[in-house]
Amino acid sequence: MTKDNFIMLPTVDFCFKELMQNSKVRKGFISALLNLSPDEVEDTVLLPTLLPRDSADDKLGIMDVRVLLKDGTQMNMEMQVKYFEYWDERALFYLSKMFDSQIRKGESYEKLQKCIHVSILDFIHFPNDNKCYRRIHFRDDSTYELYSDKMELQILELKKLSPDVKTSEDVLTWMKFFSGKSRKEFQNMAKTNEYLDEAYNTLLNLSADEKKRLEYEAREKALKDYNTQISSAEKRGLKAGEEIGRKAGEESGLRRGIQEARQVFKLYMQGKSPEEIADLCDISIDKVKQILD
Repeated sequence: MTKDNFIMLPTVDFCFKELMQNSKVRKGFISALLNLSPDEVEDTVLLPTLLPRDSADDKLGIMDVRVLLKDGTQMNMEMQVKYFEYWDERALFYLSKMFDSQIRKGESYEKLQKCIHVSILDFIHFPNDNKCYRRIHFRDDSTYELYSDKMELQILELKKLSPDVKTSEDVLTWMKFFSGKSRKEFQNMAKTNEYLDEAYNTLLNLSADEKKRLEYEAREKALKDYNTQISSAEKRGLKAGEEIGRKAGEESGLRRGIQEARQVFKLYMQGKSPEEIADLCDISIDKVKQILD
């Protein structure tokens, strides 16, 4: 892409966060998530993202946007650009922390307002179906009756969205916009409504800002480096697993060796020590070191 045609991509989480700084863009996207007319979303206020992060890696993988609506509803929106094995647990953790943070000791539970965690994933999280957008609530297992709407999860899987999709459903239109790869794509989608037009013009302004562009490119490079590191680790893990399996002299040993090596490298990339990995995988420390070496 030439410098003149350069445009930031919303799937890079730095760009997504910058887009959400624009109140009109934020209003348009939130109205789609809530299935409301934008006129019904009276006000949105950005909140500081003060919830404690659960690992140092979050600085690489996750940048979030917390929003307060006029009716008291809170939303936490996250663009996740790389596979995260425990995403369900993480989303529930942050949703619970957001819900819990509304009241202090001694205050009434009636003060608790609705909280929504929105996961915008640039990877496939649910591989067994083609559904790209989900809204999840607490429901009775037998009657499916809604227990409470005070906590809600929304999951958007961008990789499942067909590039040729034609829909009047606003949230899918926004997903298509976030998945855009060129100026022409964004420009065509901008003709759909005034909020996407605002988002497109915001992208143009961000892309023309030299300082923002440098931040974006640094972030993009960090993500590419991480993905390369993961890919390389997986290849080394497979090779080590095959070697361990061959030494075992059995087909079952080969499969077991590959599985163990994959798990070891996955835990290693999450920052676990060899001792912790050995304990979690129920193998010896020597075997862990053999795989990592």
